[in-house]
Amino acid sequence: MQNGESNLEPVERRQFLRQTVLTSGVIVADLGIVQQALSNELIVPTADNAKNLSGSQVQPNMMGIYGPWAAEIVGDKPARLSYRQSTFQDLEAWRRTARDRVSECLARPNQSLIADVKTESIEFQDGLHIEKVSWQLPYGARTNAVLLKPAQSKGRLPAVLGLHDHGGNKYFGYQKITKLGSTQHPMMTYHHDHYYGGRAWANELAKRGYAVLVHDTFTFASRRVKMEDVEERARNKVPPVDDDSEESIKIYNKFAADHEHLMAKSLFCAGTTWPGVFVSEDQRALDYLCSRDDVDATRIGCAGLSGGGLRTVYLGGMDDRIRCACAVGMMSTWRDYLLHKCHTHTWMIYIPQLPVDLDYPEVLGLRVPLPTMVLNNNEDSLFTLDEMHRADKILAEVYAKAGASDRYRCQFYTGPHKFDQQMQADAFVWFDKWLKA
Repeated sequence: MQNGESNLEPVERRQFLRQTVLTSGVIVADLGIVQQALSNELIVPTADNAKNLSGSQVQPNMMGIYGPWAAEIVGDKPARLSYRQSTFQDLEAWRRTARDRVSECLARPNQSLIADVKTESIEFQDGLHIEKVSWQLPYGARTNAVLLKPAQSKGRLPAVLGLHDHGGNKYFGYQKITKLGSTQHPMMTYHHDHYYGGRAWANELAKRGYAVLVHDTFTFASRRVKMEDVEERARNKVPPVDDDSEESIKIYNKFAADHEHLMAKSLFCAGTTWPGVFVSEDQRALDYLCSRDDVDATRIGCAGLSGGGLRTVYLGGMDDRIRCACAVGMMSTWRDYLLHKCHTHTWMIYIPQLPVDLDYPEVLGLRVPLPTMVLNNNEDSLFTLDEMHRADKILAEVYAKAGASDRYRCQFYTGPHKFDQQMQADAFVWFDKWLKA
């Protein structure tokens, strides 16, 4: 950018948008949306406001003097493909175009079906049927998962895909929101106490009459990167550890945290993104859940806290098999991440180029008018409160425009980053309303 002007001339920007829409598979009857997208130009700094972006009175932010300039690129008005743009009136035509753009930016890897599905064990505990399963994706180690349902259940049940969190702990996956057996690893006891009010919420939801599937996702637990498979310099010469002692797990999690930026860069070099891998793997788990003869594939939801909330945003926004979604502790705006909170978030959240087309909450809004719940905590240090409220306003506007305000609910709770028992109770009632009726 030079002299406050964009490197892209207006004609070039129009060509870019035209190409985005024309390659999206939109049928001829929907081509009117091309002109709608073209009219929603990217707002970029000009010579008139360059003085305000010079940084002479810049407020502290993640980018310093460059923060106001970068924030101006994203802007605080509806993005180019936002349904809040007055030019978009046809909901389905808009959704096709916006989803195609998100799909392009996600750059999901191999979409091959899972193979070699195995039932590893079945046991009964606390009134639940607990089935450990595994499957093989086209890459990496086998995926371990657990399916929980009432022990005496019959027929097809409503189901929920439970999406585990990040929590700075990649050694564990599905164990973060389940409890199997009478004992559990001390680190998971702490995890449940700290984030979930002392409960394994997947177990509690299954007791209400649901089939709940929780699987390890990319780089976690059974899908984690083994230290011995990584070049010595990429693990800072720390020797590999391979036992489940708390000390060894902490060493592994420190390695995994330091390795994240290398993984993200390598994924970009491979032509994909971390969110793209997440969506792909979560969709394969959804395939499995829908295929079970004890699951009603027309009544499936998903939910998760933090990293699980992030996965809920992307999966719920991109796959209509998710009939009801609940994103917990993971809702703000790109502007918030850009200026204030990128240091609190993993590399797993970011999708290059997408922010000028859709704000972060609008990715979840792609599912409108399907039922959607967002749960936030007022003292959550991962976000600024003002931007959490702005994200709520954005989603409320999207649902209102679609005539579906009754299918969107956002609630704020006191306290830090968590999905405690009260929040779980509210989420479970939401699932009951939309998946059991």
